[in-house]
Amino acid sequence: MIDKRSLFARSGAALFALAACALAGCASLQTAPKPPAGQAVVSSADARASEAGMEILRAGGNATDAAIATMMVLGLVEPQSAGVGGGGFALTYAADNRAISAYDGREWAPAAAGPGLFLGEDGRPMAFREAVLSGRSVGTPSLIAMLYMLHQDQGRLPWASLFEPAIRLAENGFELTPRLHEWIEFGAQRGRLLETPAVRAYFFDDAGTPKPIGTILRNPAYAASLRAIAIQGPRALTHGQIAQDIIAAVQAGPNPGSLTLEDLQAYRPRRLDPVCGPYRSFRVCSMGPPSSGAVAVLSILGQYEAARPMPNGPNDADDWSAFLWASRLAYADRDHYVADDQFVPVPTEALVAPAYLRDRARQIDLTRAPAGIIQPGDPSLIVGGPSYLDRWGRDRTNEVPGTTHLSVVDSAGNAVALTATVESIFGSQRFAAGFFLNNQLTDFSLDPLKNGLPVANAPGPRKRPRSSMSPTVILNSDGSLHMVIGSPGGSAIISYVARTIIGVIDWDLPIQAAIDQPIMVASRPGAVRAEVQLLPPGMVDQLQSRGWTIQPTTMEASGLHGVLVTPEGLEGGADPRREGRAIRETITPALTPSAR
Repeated sequence: MIDKRSLFARSGAALFALAACALAGCASLQTAPKPPAGQAVVSSADARASEAGMEILRAGGNATDAAIATMMVLGLVEPQSAGVGGGGFALTYAADNRAISAYDGREWAPAAAGPGLFLGEDGRPMAFREAVLSGRSVGTPSLIAMLYMLHQDQGRLPWASLFEPAIRLAENGFELTPRLHEWIEFGAQRGRLLETPAVRAYFFDDAGTPKPIGTILRNPAYAASLRAIAIQGPRALTHGQIAQDIIAAVQAGPNPGSLTLEDLQAYRPRRLDPVCGPYRSFRVCSMGPPSSGAVAVLSILGQYEAARPMPNGPNDADDWSAFLWASRLAYADRDHYVADDQFVPVPTEALVAPAYLRDRARQIDLTRAPAGIIQPGDPSLIVGGPSYLDRWGRDRTNEVPGTTHLSVVDSAGNAVALTATVESIFGSQRFAAGFFLNNQLTDFSLDPLKNGLPVANAPGPRKRPRSSMSPTVILNSDGSLHMVIGSPGGSAIISYVARTIIGVIDWDLPIQAAIDQPIMVASRPGAVRAEVQLLPPGMVDQLQSRGWTIQPTTMEASGLHGVLVTPEGLEGGADPRREGRAIRETITPALTPSAR
């Protein structure tokens, strides 16, 4: 049984903490513990990227600076997941005023894109793989524009200095790892990597066989692009030779896209308010639309809390049943309602309202699995406001897991959670100026109509496709930082992040142990994907006896990377399912909170 005194000592927003204590009978609310001064952590999907972020921290940079440097190295050594040719979302925490900021770097569709973007001449949706590898799938690369905005707001070191570790590695060379090698093989067999001369020379030998693990790869074109970005900022990707290379790659056959220089130049990232809600005695914040991260993560947590007011831990079948039920309910709402809120109304506040989630959780029956397909709820019946239940067709567009996540906490306590992506494995597999271009637009519904109704997440000109990216910051009751977490994994990101939060807060696990816990994904009707080899003995039988169909999986795409604040210091966690590493160091002299 979990020690509830430990649970409530790590408190969230004061009002929610007092209410939680009243329900649980705890006598007093403790002040959140502070870790030793000067510690910093960088956690990402590659040790070389984490080391680049730490290099920047040692040089006097802050969490924002370190996150940018880490991301630029990930774009080199993990190109199948994210990079200059993609987009992302970032959440930041400022230690001096305890404010959370959100940044939207999601790609736009071209101005010429309409609802029928992925319809063939016969009016039917293209095959998914065909759509991914087409020029139609490429949205405006937007990661650099978002990071530049973030740096202008919160960076400390000069912008150009943040690219030096990645430039050095691209020019001097880096070792080809087993994971990148595996995805190169995949791209050769099921993609078009061999069709692009520059990619063929980069990844393959003369016979078209992937270069062996351990080969030193060099990417001078990527280094040249980073040098241009270091000098010109985002303009390097919207004007001049790099921009022309991007457009040429998109407009090449087969299935060329309509992206233009005007589309690149029109793109603007956004500063957004984070979407926050209570969980137990904490406050959980993540990204709002066009991401479904905050809506769905808060939905799972809120319904899980209602179903398991006193959770027992990962060995308890009721705890897992509640998580699976909450996931099914949350994804049903997410799939139906969430899209780009600049184009369609999204009832975000209503979907995460505690009263609605408690009412939604009344469907949970821990003794049995859901019978049939769970329909979306109607929050307007509980919290008021307009109803959009019958306005949209039921959409279950999936997302493929070509994404990465990094978490940074600097020595002053500032934090960044950054999730970035090119969408599929190597994105659209179209290559320009040393980097791969995204296929982000396949996150739209390929079919703009469902059940005779328009889909909220249908394509549109300059519209952002829905995302599941969930960079998350969790606060204690006094507003201090408790945890930073996020993951890649396509639409399963939501499940990965929510399960890890439950592991830390409810099951009282260290962050690494929470990340290591078995994955179970119940996002859509049908079988539950589960790492059965990691589950406690007998758990599969218990869940199956309740009606859950369990599908064993040994290759989940999670890449959870996070940082937990404890009285003993910062704990970093890195997902063993990838090649990541969390590096912790004491930085001397430590940053002051105002050095942002």
